Amino acid sequence: MSSFSAEPPLDEDLTSEAPSNIAQEQSEPPMSKNKLKKLLRDQKWEEGREKRKELRKVKAKEKKERKRAAQNTHAPPDFAGEKRKASAEPDAPAAKKSKTSKPVQLPVSFVIDCNFDDLMRDNERTSLASQITRSYSENHKAPFKSHLFVSSFGGLLKQRFDTVLAGHHHNWKGVKFLEGDFKAAASEAADMMKTDRKGRLAGAFQKPEDDGDAEATSTSGETVYLTSDSPETLTELRPYSTYIIGGIVDKNRHKGICYKRAMDGGVRTAKLPIGDYMQMTSRFVLATNHVVEIMLRWLEVGNWAKALVEVIPQRKGGVLKDGMTAPGQDPERATQNEEADLEATEKDQEEKDQEEKDQEEKDQEEKHQEGKDQEGKNQEEKHQEENATQGNDVD
Repeated sequence: MSSFSAEPPLDEDLTSEAPSNIAQEQSEPPMSKNKLKKLLRDQKWEEGREKRKELRKVKAKEKKERKRAAQNTHAPPDFAGEKRKASAEPDAPAAKKSKTSKPVQLPVSFVIDCNFDDLMRDNERTSLASQITRSYSENHKAPFKSHLFVSSFGGLLKQRFDTVLAGHHHNWKGVKFLEGDFKAAASEAADMMKTDRKGRLAGAFQKPEDDGDAEATSTSGETVYLTSDSPETLTELRPYSTYIIGGIVDKNRHKGICYKRAMDGGVRTAKLPIGDYMQMTSRFVLATNHVVEIMLRWLEVGNWAKALVEVIPQRKGGVLKDGMTAPGQDPERATQNEEADLEATEKDQEEKDQEEKDQEEKDQEEKHQEGKDQEGKNQEEKHQEENATQGNDVD
């Protein structure tokens, strides 16, 4: 004769809800100090978004006022009154036309070597992506532009361009993204500069008619890897040549890596003549986009002093050495670079914060899903125990 347990039956609603409540309590542990600090920092960042926007507007207004003041300072005295004004009117359309004239393609190439993806941290890779973007922008709008290549393009850097930056680089004109290394890119650049798309000798490459030197040809170019560790100093840019810039942001952790890479590849190295023209309060290592912009400026004016002083940000503390001059220096250009750097840094920080938020939300979703899975597992184990208990009682 079988006997059943005298225990009262369990309420199914209570049994189904209990594990859920327990799992929910277990899946929501008390907030840690670090997490609380990050939450407060994010809130503070969001609260200051409008303030930063207003600050950018104020800076833009101040920049316009400084530019206007600089123009007034360098303007000649108005001794001729209306006569001078009238004589200047015919030149106004020409000045306007020069600002909107089409950039001239020169037979010279710049290669950004990105074969350092595994040596950079996430925030450094973010900075490099911004520097490449600015390099493209500067070259695209320069009055005398180069052929631009990005070599060893892959890994997490390419992933960032394809995802976070929405693949906009696919629409860029006048730039090639290559999986091959810098030597392959230099070879492709040399081949391009032998075709009809090579460009023409203009700007700093245009020689006076009475110059007796032989005109440069597509076979007279060279390949140079630019690195501050090189013992050789670059004196000029040469037509039909390719200049390679190391695409790495590492806060000098991997000192000399670009120089070693060039030596291993059997490529000539050189450094920009910063030390010949300027006194610096910081090291001579510059961001990728600054190197590109300095060379673009040289292609326009043919003067290293002017190119350097107008491009190197003021925070680097660079001033021209005694006896060095920069004729026609634009006093606003270095300031504009400084403001552009600050804006890019702020944008990078916003993107980084957003990525961290997205990752945190993803982690929370995964943790919530693990809690639900654990809850289901607990319920299944409880049902199995109940079935086993009832089976023993029946026996």
